[in-house]
Order: sequence, then structure tokens, then C-alpha cells
Amino acid sequence: MKIIVPHYILTSESVLQNQAIAFDKQIKKIAPFDELIDQFPNAEVTTLRENSLLMAGLINAHVHIEFSANKTELTYGDFVKWLYSVIENREELIDNCKQECMNKAIDSMLDSGITTFGAVSSHGLDLESCVNAKQNVVFFNELIGSQAVMADALFGDFLSRLDSSKTIKRDGFYPAVAIHSPYSVHPILIKKALEIVKNENLKLTAHFMESQAEREWLDNSDGDFKEFFTNLLKQDSNVSGSKEFLEHFNKHNALLTHVVKANEDELNTIAKDSQTVIHCPISNRLLGNGAIDLETLKKKNIRWILATDGLSSNYSLNLFEEMKIALFMHSDTPLNTLAKELIRSVTVDASNALGLNKGDIKEGKDSDMIVLDLDKTPNEDIALHLILQNYNISNIIINGEFIR
Repeated sequence: MKIIVPHYILTSESVLQNQAIAFDKQIKKIAPFDELIDQFPNAEVTTLRENSLLMAGLINAHVHIEFSANKTELTYGDFVKWLYSVIENREELIDNCKQECMNKAIDSMLDSGITTFGAVSSHGLDLESCVNAKQNVVFFNELIGSQAVMADALFGDFLSRLDSSKTIKRDGFYPAVAIHSPYSVHPILIKKALEIVKNENLKLTAHFMESQAEREWLDNSDGDFKEFFTNLLKQDSNVSGSKEFLEHFNKHNALLTHVVKANEDELNTIAKDSQTVIHCPISNRLLGNGAIDLETLKKKNIRWILATDGLSSNYSLNLFEEMKIALFMHSDTPLNTLAKELIRSVTVDASNALGLNKGDIKEGKDSDMIVLDLDKTPNEDIALHLILQNYNISNIIINGEFIR
């Protein structure tokens, strides 16, 4: 048993003072220190510095580790141009991102307070790095392939990667499934993968309606994707529309990433089926896809969470930076209201979306916590200041163990 004594504790509901936390792998009790030490006299006690604030560790629900070598290789500003540059530079980016590169990306997330992340893995090359990560990892094995003639081979590769991830037995590692997108995965493959998801109760994610090119291709088999699919994949029409794609997910609590170009009917379906939207504002801006309408999501009671995407479409894997950009991107939302929503989106809401027992400082929750060194006593705008001020993170606790 351990007891940690901060000056302040940020929960999903309030800021606590004069309270300490007794914990092992889970938070056992929150109470004044004298009460805890009487109950747990042999506990290891850590007393934190003045103006220390303890809060739940951050959760980055959507990140691509395998392409972390990118800095200036890829083209930004337009989704299709970016996609062509990914294809052109794919081998070089993969070759230049061995274990050391992927480990560095994972460690950078840890340094910025991310104690859990969802790794969307296209090739399985990041499995070893994710297994060895200090953080909790939801490992989304990604299925891709729109050509029926290649379906068996592609599904076999997906199964092999999924099976490899299922052999991992360590606390905080969760095999999962990703369906790349409605334009890139054949419906036959989707149905087969979702049978596995259902039978094995795996977490599920997919990219959905990220770009205008996707919108036009799924609606009319036309637009900027027309040349791409015709020349590279010899396809002259889409393999499924957006309505059909969403129908596959109606019995699953999936996480749908981006959703920038979704229409009214699609948003109503997402709301009806209780899906979660993952919002990646920096990625959306860099790839020229615009900004999602958070107010519409809230009006439709659609849960949304924030994530960074990968370094193929971002310059950082820091969720505090991502939240800061979101504050300025969504300028119509009241500032302090949005700040509170953003903090929730990378803690308790992200945990709930991933089906985990994390993301809040409450008795019974997993002991994933970070300590920030504030300059002074926090006020009612603490969520805003946490996002803006780049406070030092002096302690990180994952599954009850001090990582630093």
C-alpha cells in the first residue's frame, strides 16, 4: 500500500484540498492523511511539494506509432496530396522508424503525462515497442483492403497480427481491432472481423468521414479519390457507402475517428448507436479537412474525445498541445466550458470510450495518476490553466507504480 499527499487533487467533479490517497493498483481511499496512516500504518508515504496537483493520467485513444519517423517528408494542406506522399514515402518512413524511433515516440507521450494510449497498428511493427511501453496500451490491429481478389490474403495477415497481439500477457495491454475506413475495407472483410470482435468482446475503432474526397467517393464514386482508386487499385467505384458501413457497427460501441465530413443522417446514426467520435484537430487542420462541429455533437448527445493521431499528420504526440489547439480552433464555444470538456475528453471520457477503469481520481479506479507542479493555488479556471501553462510533470504513476 502507498499513500500520496498532494496539495490539490483534481477529480472529474472538483478540486480537493487537504486530502491524500491510499492506493495499490487501484485507489483504495481518499481522505485526510491522518485518517489514512491510521488505517494503513505500514504504507509507503510520498509527500509532494507545495502547489502540487494530482490528477488522472491522460489517455491518447488514437495514435499511429509506426510512422513516427516523419518530420518533413509528407505533404500537408490537402488530404489526397498527403495520401500520395504517404504511399511514395511509406518504405522510407517504415525503414527509418525501427524500435528506437517508436520507443522515442512512446516515451514522448509518457513525458507529457499520457499513461494510456490506443495504438492503431497497420503492420504489427510496433508490437514490441507497445509491449515494452510503461503505459497501458489498447493495441488496435488494423484491417485494410478494398479488393475482393485480395480479401483472403489480407484477412490472413490481419488474423496473424491479431493473434500475435493476443499472446501478450501483461497488465494493461489489450488486443483490439481497427477497420481502416469505409473506402478502404471490403464489406466481406468487415463482417468477418466484426464476428471476431463480437465473439471475443474486443474494442473496435475505425476512421470515418475524414475528408471531402472520402465524402464524394462514398456518395458518388467520384471526386479526388477517383483517380487514386482507378490508377492504383483498378477500382472505378466504391465498395460500400457510408450508410452500409455504419450499419456494420450498430451493435458495437465503436470509436470513430475524425467524422469531420459526416452529414446529418450519419450523425443521427452515430448518436443512435452510441458510438464515440475521436477528434484530432491538428491532424484535421494539417490535412486540409476543416474542423468538426463540437456543438452539433453535443446537441445530438454524441460523446467525443480528443486524440493526437500519429506523427504522419501531427508535429507532436502531446495531448496538452492538442487541447491548446482545440481551444483556439473551436472559438465559438465558451472558453472555460471547452477547457473543462477537453480535460474530460482525455481522462474519464476517453477511459469510458475504451472500456477501461481509469481516467478519474475516485475510489475503485485504477491508479494511473500524474502530478503537475503549479505556480500557485488553483482557481476555478484550473482546466484552462492546465492546458495553457505547460506545467512540469514531476510524478507519473501507472497501475500503482511510480514511473518517475
